[in-house]
Amino acid sequence: MQNEEPIKQSQLQVETDLKAVTEVLEWFDHFALPQLPKELCWDCKVALEEGFTNVVRHAHRHLPKTTPIELELSVFPHYIEMRIWDRGEPFDLRAKLQTLYQEEEDPLEKEDGRGLMFIDQLTDELSYQRLPDHRNCLLMRKHR
Repeated sequence: MQNEEPIKQSQLQVETDLKAVTEVLEWFDHFALPQLPKELCWDCKVALEEGFTNVVRHAHRHLPKTTPIELELSVFPHYIEMRIWDRGEPFDLRAKLQTLYQEEEDPLEKEDGRGLMFIDQLTDELSYQRLPDHRNCLLMRKHR
């Protein structure tokens, strides 16, 4: 599946600023609508928004606003793929999710980690890895 060529692809780069979420969501709408089903678009849009805001609030919290956040959307015959690259310190996504799901307190009642849980529940595949160029890539896939 990962060797397929995308049907459609787009990239965007924005600064580390929560206000840029508007630009990110408009970019997504322009890219995805009306080509993709509404429910698929909604799930992807929420996951993309949560991923972006997590980069601003967590990965880049100690970095200058001018630090770029790079995003990519790709539509394949059977899935949509969203990637977000950050320049923060890496973390173990699977371990963090496991911790969140094991907590006694409802993690959706807390602010910390809630976005990761939304992303995990709204996507079919999720990974976060450190790249050789010292960036991190959040990869989210949703089957069509």
